Parts: sequence; C-alpha cells; structure tokens
Amino acid sequence: MNLNVLCERLGVEVEHRLLETALTHRSYSYEQGNVPNNERLEFLGDAVLGFVVTEHIYRLLPDLDEGELTKVKNAVVSVYALADVANQIGLGEFLKLGRGEELTGGRSKINLLADGFEAVLGAVLMSNGLPAATALIDKYIFPLLADTDSLRANSDPKTTLQELLQSSGKDLLHYAVTHEGPDHDRTFFAEAVFEGRVIGAGSARSKKLAETAAAIDAVSRLKNVEEKNK
Repeated sequence: MNLNVLCERLGVEVEHRLLETALTHRSYSYEQGNVPNNERLEFLGDAVLGFVVTEHIYRLLPDLDEGELTKVKNAVVSVYALADVANQIGLGEFLKLGRGEELTGGRSKINLLADGFEAVLGAVLMSNGLPAATALIDKYIFPLLADTDSLRANSDPKTTLQELLQSSGKDLLHYAVTHEGPDHDRTFFAEAVFEGRVIGAGSARSKKLAETAAAIDAVSRLKNVEEKNK
C-alpha cells in the first residue's frame, strides 16, 4: 500500500499512521485483533463534513428556506455522493479489509467507500487541521453542487426510479433481496426487478442500502438508454 500515492490524490500530506487507521475497516481489525479501525475517524470526518457543507450552502444559496437547505445538504453528504467521490480518488484500492469483505467485493461497496472517505477526512483534520480538511471538501464535495439534478436523484433514488417507471403506466417494480455472511458481518444483495426483468443491482451492509444501491444502478442504466435514444 503506497500511501504517498493516496496523499498525492488527496492533495495533502497526511500523517501515515492516521491515514492507515482511516483505511482500516472493522472486518480487518476483527481478524487481526487489537488493530485500530477507522470508525472513530469516520465519526470525526462526518462531523466536520456536515459543518463545512452546511456553512457553505448557507452562504451559497441565500434564497432557500431551511427545508430546501436540508435537502441539498443531505444529498451532498449522502452515502451515494461520498462513495462517488471515493471512487474518483480510487480509495477502494487502499482499504484494508477482512477476508470476508474481500470475497464479497468490499472495495466497491458504497457504504464502505463512503465511510472510508469520511475517515480519511477525519485523518486530514487531525493531521493538518481544519483548513486542510476544508480544502479537501472544497476539492471533491463542493463541485457536486453544480449538478443539482443528479444530487436530488441520488438523495432518494428509489423514488426517482419509481417516477421514471411510472411513465410506462405500470407499477410492477419490486426488489429481490438475499444475504450472506454471519450476523456481525452480513452483506445484502438486491436486484431491482421490473416486469420480471432485472434492471439494476447493488450490495451493501443493510437491506435498505442494498435496495437503494440497486435503484441507483437502475436509474443510471435507464438514463443511459434515454441518452442513446435521443
């Protein structure tokens, strides 16, 4: 694991001890024993992300009321938006995962990626202070505000998918969900099924997140088809 490469992508030199902890999933910690995991740094990163984003959109969008500001904030800091940012950075390749997570595609799971980004943000804060953490948010999070349509779609993808399919005049969407693994490390797999056909799929650590991941996949596929048909 070359942490210097990750620091280059982040645009900031982070103390390697903190950064390695930020990349350590609890499944790896559980297998190795007494190895710090990233949950405390994730907690810290989540807090600073919420504060910085809230202040930014308050100043950026003076005409929005509290309810609309909340919708924008929730979309910007959603697990789906953060996972997308983590993919831009290539964070998945640096995660330290247990064998079970490796076997079930943990490096591409949206919740692990989102949690990892928040933990890295927490590490940046502890290593370099609030200005460096704010700069990272400015680099990767604030640009999301330029595409409000995608933000709103990703904030409630199941509703977005339902609305797209309702144009066909039918309501035959359902989610088929399975799971595997022990209770403490379970992975859920969901398929969005419409008229007996799988139109999207996803996996996550909870049934709800897996269904939402499948909805995001389905929305993306449907929009790609629409673009090709134009």
